[in-house]
Amino acid sequence: MDVLSFLIPISLFLGGVGLVAFIYTVRSNQYDDPEGDARRILNSDYDDHPKP
Repeated sequence: MDVLSFLIPISLFLGGVGLVAFIYTVRSNQYDDPEGDARRILNSDYDDHPKP
């Protein structure tokens, strides 16, 4: 049971680090995709072979 006194704070700290990292990525607009994959796949400009 003494191990829990170490594991609980460590897990709370790591969870907090993950939460802070997630909030940072949301605020830095890393999840914004105005066109989206659904529209991009239908567009003929995007191809496997780039234009020269």
